[in-house]
Amino acid sequence: MTRAHQAQPSGGAALELLVHGVGGTTPHEMLGDPRITRVTGDVTAAVYRRTEDVGAEQDPERRGDGPVPEAYCWSNLTSGNGSRALWLLLLPFMVVNLAHWMRPGARGSGTAVRLYGVMVRLIALSLTVLLTAAVCEVALDLVAWQCAGAAECVGRRSWLGFLSPDQGGWWSQPGRRLALAALLPTALVGLLWYLSNRTWSAYESQRPLDLEESDNPPAPAAVPEPPGAPAVRPALGRPGFWYGRRLVARLRAAHTAAGFLTVAAAVGGAAARYDRSADGPVPAPVGRLFEVALVLCSIAVVGVVCRRGRSERRLDNRIDRAVTSFLPATALALLFLAAVYAAWSRPRWVSSGALPGEAVFGVLVLGQGLLVVVLAGVAMGLYRRAPEPRTTLRGLGGPAVAMLACALGGVMTGGVAQRVADWLDGPGTPGMGGPSVVEGPPVLLSWQASVIPVLLLLLVFPVTWLVVRTARRARRMGPGIEAEYAQPHPDPGRTRQIARIRATAALTDSAPRIVALVSGATLFLGAGAVVGSWVSGQVPGRALDEAGPLVESVAEAAQATGSWLIGVGFILFVTWGRRAYRDVSARRTIGILWDVGTFWPRAAHPFAPPCYAERAVPDLSSRMCAWTGSTRGRLVISGHSQGSVLAAAAVWQLPAAARRQVALLTYGSPIERLYGRWFPAYFGPGALQGLHRSVHCWRNLWRATDPIGGPVRIDEGDGPEVDRGPLKDPLVYGRTVAHPLPEPVLGHSDYQADPAFAVERAALLDRLGPALPRQATGKVQGSSGRSSG
Repeated sequence: MTRAHQAQPSGGAALELLVHGVGGTTPHEMLGDPRITRVTGDVTAAVYRRTEDVGAEQDPERRGDGPVPEAYCWSNLTSGNGSRALWLLLLPFMVVNLAHWMRPGARGSGTAVRLYGVMVRLIALSLTVLLTAAVCEVALDLVAWQCAGAAECVGRRSWLGFLSPDQGGWWSQPGRRLALAALLPTALVGLLWYLSNRTWSAYESQRPLDLEESDNPPAPAAVPEPPGAPAVRPALGRPGFWYGRRLVARLRAAHTAAGFLTVAAAVGGAAARYDRSADGPVPAPVGRLFEVALVLCSIAVVGVVCRRGRSERRLDNRIDRAVTSFLPATALALLFLAAVYAAWSRPRWVSSGALPGEAVFGVLVLGQGLLVVVLAGVAMGLYRRAPEPRTTLRGLGGPAVAMLACALGGVMTGGVAQRVADWLDGPGTPGMGGPSVVEGPPVLLSWQASVIPVLLLLLVFPVTWLVVRTARRARRMGPGIEAEYAQPHPDPGRTRQIARIRATAALTDSAPRIVALVSGATLFLGAGAVVGSWVSGQVPGRALDEAGPLVESVAEAAQATGSWLIGVGFILFVTWGRRAYRDVSARRTIGILWDVGTFWPRAAHPFAPPCYAERAVPDLSSRMCAWTGSTRGRLVISGHSQGSVLAAAAVWQLPAAARRQVALLTYGSPIERLYGRWFPAYFGPGALQGLHRSVHCWRNLWRATDPIGGPVRIDEGDGPEVDRGPLKDPLVYGRTVAHPLPEPVLGHSDYQADPAFAVERAALLDRLGPALPRQATGKVQGSSGRSSG
């Protein structure tokens, strides 16, 4: 940071609020000084200053070297605790939550927007049911029903001996085995509810400061409102955007109830089917009454999920006590009754084959496919009302990502079930006959596992095409790079290095094509798996026995390889999680995955990893409002990478008077390149134009070697331009007297090392004008590390 803080003329109190990007940076590194003091905040997220700058506002003339640097460090929100690495297992929930925010931007289409949200929330609900059903498949079907009911399987695993019918114990009856095994999926649902509730309390429960009615409001604006400023704030600037407590609580109750109801259906449904087919001690109407109660409670869950979504125009602070308390409690009571009902003595009940209910997975997969198709239709309609060429996949980014979430859920559930069945069966292969002692998971799950190697093979061709295209693009860049640096004797190796990095950075813009290919292939392969399982009723290795030796061997290889691949993937997930407990660098690397994925509030799935922006954005906006209100000074909020997105969101939240005292400096910013293309309703051209008109001044720096950041592409008209770039990277081509050692290609990092950074920051402060006369006395921090800000 030392190269960024060059001497600038003093114009009164001035502050540079630094916000780091993905992966996290320590406040010592951000401020370039080992001696720092926490100004405000806690161990999770806080604002720091250099110790010598504490209270610098009291004597602004003392500092002739530019603004006072202040660092907001939020890295602990995503990568501070090793246990958070286990959130990788919640990946499908996070991905479907992203799909909610990817809708195309179209005004005057409230019904279509609400329908889009309902479709995504229903897809999210199906993922919760799918996960719970998969755990039920493993615990209830494979272990308690199939393995515990087979003497040979129990003989290999002594820990299942007390469940064996040969021993004639109390737990030997199938219904009682199912009731006992139901403890595992029930505990999982309870754990998800607990984590969602706990993370809400730790991350999102802090009610944002009502900046419009704060006790110390900013002084009247010294600069008139820019012409053309929007009369209505965009979505990210509305008071309730970063505080959706009511929706999260309502969805948490509905998904928890859905999980409990899934377990209850697996346990009680098996007993009800037996009572209808046999003359047992329990009357059949009891089972029918239970199923009716199950259906009614399920309808209530779907109704709660389909209700109106977020309330962004106001703080969504109310809690639907009846829903959040009654619905999960009722579902849990039904689960308890299902366990009691199944545990009732039925001496003649014997478990054989697979647990009935295999069609559930087919219905779930088919329902997810239909929901995604409907979602795509709604998205296309929204896009046609306001087409924007830069929008990803012409508005179909959300449906494509929702399809990926369903694919991840299907692969994880199908692969894990297949892997557990292989483990229980020993040398046999479930579903293939022969020496198998367990029948294995539902046929559809085996087909889904077999799809994995086919999908990977399909990806070989586009990946190869991208590699070849990138290499050709790098070769074409060579002459232009040498002309740019005006080298009389260019170095071919150095030219190739710069060209390769620039060409590789451009691959980010090809991501939508890969997503579209994977999503489309997943949709068709998933449909093929459903059709194949329903038509044949057998696993792929058996279904294609009559298709010839080659096809038969390929099918068997795909089935075995898919099971093996998902097993290896699951082990890698667990290994990364365990390593993150002990290794700080690994913990930070895993945390990077969530910096982008968990920026958005949990509007579709309450069990997704928590949204750190619901803490970070109010922190930043409160700090800016408090500082400008107490000092009447000038403030530049300086955001790098993901920090630039947080900075823009925080500026949107400011009152108009405070916003006109703030300048925005972004660098390495994905605001348009990623967020603007993938989330057009919130970061599209209209929203960015509105931010540009409402904020006093904005400057964006970018490099051609940066794979993440890019220009914001705003049409400035007659006003000062926003984008400056591409900046030279490296700054010097070869060795010079001023640079005797080779300069690195910085790419996405260390924008402050470029002389343009200090120049642009000083220009922003000049455009803000001199500080207003101070009218409020702010208490400066003492040695205790606290401040009035």
